[in-house]
Amino acid sequence: MSKTTKPKSKKASSVKSKTKAEQVFSLLARPAGASIAEMMKSTSWQAHSVRGFLAGSLKKKGHTVSSELDQGGVRRYRLATAVEA
Repeated sequence: MSKTTKPKSKKASSVKSKTKAEQVFSLLARPAGASIAEMMKSTSWQAHSVRGFLAGSLKKKGHTVSSELDQGGVRRYRLATAVEA
């Protein structure tokens, strides 16, 4: 019995998928910003990972993240400023 192998097909993707960091950055750039829950849903990260990304990675890249409570009592985060490199 011989094994047959199928040639691997490479799918040409016209749209490059966003990294999880890019997904969070896009959410924070919205006028309404994003809650921890929204960022968790978008990235499949746990809450502590989202907060770590906000405090660590974005800060290292020169971004400032502000937060405030909305009318429903949910804390929303958004980009305050971005430092040009």
